[in-house]
Amino acid sequence: MPTIEIRWRAAVALILPILALVLALAALQPQAQAQTPAWPQRPVRLILPLGPGAGVDITARLVGDKLAARWGQPVVVENKPGGDGVVAITSFTGAKDDHVLLMSPTSSFTQHPWTHEKMPYDARDLVPIVRMTNTIVTVAVPASSPINSVADMVAYAKANPGKLNWATITGFFDFVFDGFQKKTGLEIAKVPYRNTVQAATDLAEGRIQLMMSAYAILRPFVDSGKLKLLAITASQRASMLPNVPTTAEAGFPDITIDGLVGLFGSRELPAAARARIEADVRAILQDPAVAERLTATGQVVNPGTAAEFAAAIDKQKAQAAAAGQILGIKPAAQ
Repeated sequence: MPTIEIRWRAAVALILPILALVLALAALQPQAQAQTPAWPQRPVRLILPLGPGAGVDITARLVGDKLAARWGQPVVVENKPGGDGVVAITSFTGAKDDHVLLMSPTSSFTQHPWTHEKMPYDARDLVPIVRMTNTIVTVAVPASSPINSVADMVAYAKANPGKLNWATITGFFDFVFDGFQKKTGLEIAKVPYRNTVQAATDLAEGRIQLMMSAYAILRPFVDSGKLKLLAITASQRASMLPNVPTTAEAGFPDITIDGLVGLFGSRELPAAARARIEADVRAILQDPAVAERLTATGQVVNPGTAAEFAAAIDKQKAQAAAAGQILGIKPAAQ
């Protein structure tokens, strides 16, 4: 019996330290979890490179309100238009704050390496989180124009060099169309506008002959019979414009441009927070009522993962690089 008791005491002596260690680790685990607070802990700023009333602005405010309800923190939309998107982007990147997000069309920045001698920001600071919508961009002419297709436009421009003029969205669309003109041998004079609504009005009145713009801006003039649409630049037809071909279907894939819009976070934003934002935004955009509201503003609801968004951006950057090569422009130093 004494031998059994000695062995039992020895076993207990071995087990007790191990048990104490297990209990200590278990006690530390909740403390470790408590040291990683849930995101967000304070109001979230949502910076946009466009002004109030734009389709992207409407999306930001609608989705922002629903995110605020989910997160229990305000989502504040800040409009910072101007400077070819640089004002908003540098405001976002300069904040270096995991509670500041950028909501932007990718066309606001994918051309920057070829339109700036030196990049005004580090592109690596734009971390894609979630794809949200595609803005429908159309090619339009006055209703009285003899041009009825993109092929007609190209043929007319070649036969009448310098006699057509045009206006478009400053940025990627502008840059790609310049490359298309040089590759195709066209001479279409660009008319600069600070206000695209004024450009649409001038197009409807025949003061300019061609415009590439968001459908939402042109729609009132199309509905009143003052403008006609030649094509949309998207890779697929839009359900709201089923009879309008894509530029690729019209025979000109070089000006196929998807109006990608999505959310970006900083490199400081934790991976868990990025995953939460992606999941919440995609869930909100899948709400039929939200989709209906955004479709009415000339957008295609197109939620996608961070990886899908990043791949689409890379494709657009490659398109910008091709245009830059055609135009003989070297990319800027970072």
